[in-house]
Amino acid sequence: MVCFFSLIFQAMLVCLVLPSFSTDEVKHFNSSSVRELLISSYQESLQIVDEALLHSRQRRSTPSSSTHMFRFLRQTEPETLEIARAAEVFQTTLKVLKRSARQRYKRDVTAPELLSWDDVELIAELSQCPPPTHPSICHFNSKYRSISGICNNRQNPLWGAANTPLVRWLPAEYEDGESEPKGWNQGRLHNGFQLPLPYEVSKKIMKSTSKSRDDIYSQLLVEWGQYADHDITFTPQSTSRAASVTFTDCLNTCENVHPCFPIKTHDMLSTAQGCMPFHRSASVCFVNCVSDIGQALQRQQMNAISSFIDASVVYGHTPKMESFLRDLSGHNGKLAVNKQFKDPKGRPYLPFIGSLPSECLQDPQGERVECFSAGDTRVNEGVPLTSLHILWLREHNRIAEALKRINFHWSPETIYQETRKIIGALHQIITMRDYVPKIIGAESFEHYIGPYGGYDPATNPSASNVFATAAFRFGHATISPILRRLNESFQEHEHLRHLRLHDTFFSPWRIVKEGGIEPILRGTIGTAATAVSPNMLMAEETTERLVILNIEQHMDLASINLQRGRDHALPGYNDWRAFCGLKRIKTLDELSEVVGNYRVAEKIQKLYKHPDNIDVWLGGLVEDLLPGSRTGPLFACLIGKQMKALRDGDRFWWEAEGMFTQQQRTELLKGSLSRVICDNSDIKEVPYDSFRFGKYPSDYVSCNNIPLMNLEAWREERSEDLKQCGSPAKIKNGDFILSSTSGKLVALYSCYHGFKLKGAAAILCEGNQWRDQPPQCTGNHH
Repeated sequence: MVCFFSLIFQAMLVCLVLPSFSTDEVKHFNSSSVRELLISSYQESLQIVDEALLHSRQRRSTPSSSTHMFRFLRQTEPETLEIARAAEVFQTTLKVLKRSARQRYKRDVTAPELLSWDDVELIAELSQCPPPTHPSICHFNSKYRSISGICNNRQNPLWGAANTPLVRWLPAEYEDGESEPKGWNQGRLHNGFQLPLPYEVSKKIMKSTSKSRDDIYSQLLVEWGQYADHDITFTPQSTSRAASVTFTDCLNTCENVHPCFPIKTHDMLSTAQGCMPFHRSASVCFVNCVSDIGQALQRQQMNAISSFIDASVVYGHTPKMESFLRDLSGHNGKLAVNKQFKDPKGRPYLPFIGSLPSECLQDPQGERVECFSAGDTRVNEGVPLTSLHILWLREHNRIAEALKRINFHWSPETIYQETRKIIGALHQIITMRDYVPKIIGAESFEHYIGPYGGYDPATNPSASNVFATAAFRFGHATISPILRRLNESFQEHEHLRHLRLHDTFFSPWRIVKEGGIEPILRGTIGTAATAVSPNMLMAEETTERLVILNIEQHMDLASINLQRGRDHALPGYNDWRAFCGLKRIKTLDELSEVVGNYRVAEKIQKLYKHPDNIDVWLGGLVEDLLPGSRTGPLFACLIGKQMKALRDGDRFWWEAEGMFTQQQRTELLKGSLSRVICDNSDIKEVPYDSFRFGKYPSDYVSCNNIPLMNLEAWREERSEDLKQCGSPAKIKNGDFILSSTSGKLVALYSCYHGFKLKGAAAILCEGNQWRDQPPQCTGNHH
């Protein structure tokens, strides 16, 4: 039984299953001595973590240090850092406690042997892990989803919410059972053999000098995969706030010292040249009612953003982030735009990030172009990704403007929330209708996902660890080493050369100074996608020249993915095949049949020596593609199961009852990425489905022939009550939305981030007037 939330702290104990101790052990580990040991271990761990934090800050403030450059790739919000720090204190306390217990009891003691649930909860409370979240906080009946995803499920408020654990579909496999990744202890045997080094696997199996083309789909399909992934998962890395007793700088060590898990490049002595830097993923507190105390003590990784397909890439996942991205002073429900630059036709760009100067790369000749800011901090990773973010910023503002014209009585908050709801629905439709069936194939889509049957509150929509860390990284094998920039006729651009992949990283200046988003978008539409085959898996640009800003050495994406799977203690390829009801691989011939290439299967067997040792990301990637798909059977299963959970477990899914009227649903179905491109760029011709590759001009149509949503379906007649009472009073630093409760018109007020509501949040329209005074938004609590 799992009871994730409890009303009172002590009430949690009702459904806890204590570990079984022998009488001798109970005498041996009497509770008062354990409690005393626990408190002293916590105090020591707090000192370790805080000193590590201080050392990290000092390193980052040193000009020669590039630690902050490495972190930039995966920037995290303060709320996430606080939760990660709490989890780090929790994990460090366990390590110190085990060491102290070993010294006291003169033998190795496992944490589950030593601790009761009372003890675990005390460590969690001392470490400042977030307390249990009770369903009672979800009493409000909002028409709109929360920005963090909390309370989507009213009984399990944290399902799918930001800063919660990635769920485990199969138990973690740590080398020590608790936190040490696979490959952490040199010489440790798995099924009688050592695991091969990820770098060795990358060099012998993944690397290819040339890539063939997919003649069915365009490169835009690949770019949407990355964009959609950034809407669902973000696993922050354990860096500045991590605990390391030795205060090790992960950029300058080849030793496994938490949080450093460097990727060994060859059997050299431990020198910085013999490895690539790697930070472990940040951990997250996971103290809930599980049947096994060991699971609560295991290291779990975090999803820092909401799991839902909710356009958090556009709007952010915290109130502070959301507030920064909005144009609150304009009172128009729009998103903020760049104040310094516009495109050649006057269309807006994303705003710059708040702290300047930023770390993005610059045009050697021209004026500075800072990093852009969007709902996801990875927005600057590559210019095609940035271009998609810019498109959706413009689409929000276009729709907000139209809704304001149609419903002039709507408040800015209503315009913003209704637009956000439409944008979220379009993200769901494009991903589930246009993207996923192409990736897993129509047959797997029918088998694993099937037709929509309505919201199911028993379905947990949280992103799974294997999806985030392995299955949805299938797209890394489809990354193109070249970005082609094309002119209006979808031919080579006269003035803009094609770019190698490494020249597109963290370079928003290329959009601002080199012709806007159009040449880039035309390049992704007008270029066939990169094809995947077992003997041509990863482009050299990603295995030899991956840029992580000012890290002096280039990184290898394949090695990083393999190391990340081990860091997260994912079970092996065969276990996941069994999970999906597929046959376990036992022999070279069976592996060869699944891969469809004997030579590649032979290389894998030679490296891994035992089929159960094969890393799940590699195994899933080399499988022969299913007909009409871009994945093999394993990834089709894992992606399909995840997408079904994201759809069925989302109370705000666009097709769910009461979300949209039938007329609005009909209009939403006309939406497409081609239409969004037509409405928000200077591109006049597109394929009907931009994910499909076609020849220009025969397979292209004029934007006039691409279906257009009619926003008149959102026209709302002013109710009689509103005509009688008039519009509610506006308030400073906040706004209202209108709602109907028991047939009465209600104005629900809320304050912008940083302000506190004083007075009644809801006022009623009664007897031709608003019954109460509107509340105030007081004080600045930044």
